[in-house]
Amino acid sequence: MTRSLALALNALGLYAIALVLLVAFAAQLVLHELPCPLCLLQRIQFAMLAVGPILNVRFGLRPSHYAVSLLTAVAGAAFAARQILLHVMPGDPGYGSALLGYHYYTWAFIGFAVAVAAIAVMLLFDSQFRDDGKPQPIGALAGTAVGLVIALTALNVISTLLECGFGACPDNPVAYELLKRAP
Repeated sequence: MTRSLALALNALGLYAIALVLLVAFAAQLVLHELPCPLCLLQRIQFAMLAVGPILNVRFGLRPSHYAVSLLTAVAGAAFAARQILLHVMPGDPGYGSALLGYHYYTWAFIGFAVAVAAIAVMLLFDSQFRDDGKPQPIGALAGTAVGLVIALTALNVISTLLECGFGACPDNPVAYELLKRAP
């Protein structure tokens, strides 16, 4: 695998992460479904999943950058699995709306599992780590992907602050704490 192909695949991974963050944020705004604390943890993990590819795009391909994302994906899968187990009992409607038959946390688990597999496959190609000494310029594809992930992460942070305020997030949020009118 060439360095340029590996960088392009990292950029595509960033677009996939951006899509996940966008869909979650859109569901929150369009369907008026506020994310629960475990949902917020999963969103954080998706944003952190982008750290490895961003480091790869900015500073060059390194196994340690992939490792950051790999550890993040494992933690995210654990958070999603925890939420799946909370709603596994028969008759439990789950939390939030379903998308194509699965709730967000089930899709998150699938996404994190795919990320683990994809990162493992990327690590199989040692040739991408051979540095020819030439700096790799950040192309428009990668630069746009990085900006998109950072912007979506910032929007999610702002919405979380509005939802939870400066205290602990409610288990079953129904309103934005900082937007409530004082009595």
